[in-house]
Amino acid sequence: MDLKFRLLEPGATLPTRANEGDAGLDLRAAEPALLGPGERASIGTGIAVEIPPGHAGLVLPRSGLALRHGISMVNAPGLIDSGYRGELRVLLLNTDREAEFEIEPGARIAQLLIAPFAPFEPVEAASLGASERGERGFGSSGVA
Repeated sequence: MDLKFRLLEPGATLPTRANEGDAGLDLRAAEPALLGPGERASIGTGIAVEIPPGHAGLVLPRSGLALRHGISMVNAPGLIDSGYRGELRVLLLNTDREAEFEIEPGARIAQLLIAPFAPFEPVEAASLGASERGERGFGSSGVA
């Protein structure tokens, strides 16, 4: 299946897979940025995508950036609806308490995963079906 992208800036590049069979496409920065400790920024990728109807794009953090530099995403995962045709931007957060993190154009900053979804319609109900878990919420399954 093909996924159409439009390059919006001269230095922008199509997303790529690091390895054959990888689910995510690596998104690259199209602009430089410097994230100080605790700072966040919206980083442009210089690309737009045409996500097929019945699918959504999920922008996910890169585990290597998180492990080595404390770089994550403020809104992980970021959701891209199929009707959106603007620039893909990544909301990065530097969780390191001491070190700055420099982003150069072309650096891999996130991953894009395309996922199908079921188009449900919300309806009000007087009651919901019973389940084993019921209404038990946060922490109800224990610590370990």
